[in-house]
Amino acid sequence: MLRNVLALRLIAQRTISTASRRQIENKVPEKQKLFQEDNGIPVHLKGGVADALLYRATMILTEQHMPYISWPWLHFPRSRIDFSLFSQ
Repeated sequence: MLRNVLALRLIAQRTISTASRRQIENKVPEKQKLFQEDNGIPVHLKGGVADALLYRATMILTEQHMPYISWPWLHFPRSRIDFSLFSQ
């Protein structure tokens, strides 16, 4: 039992340790240059092929489902309730 507690404590210390084992390259300046370029491409498409595919999929789904969303408003008129009967 004590051995399990000590092992858990050791794992917790290793996990929470502030010393990193490997250095991670900072890619933020590269991304800032990419997104701040004035090349006529909209900012939501500057991420590359993945952004373009996501944008096209969103537009296709939006255009295909718009008739299904607007169908109730087009085919069912609003009810004609006379609210003057409720006020006295």
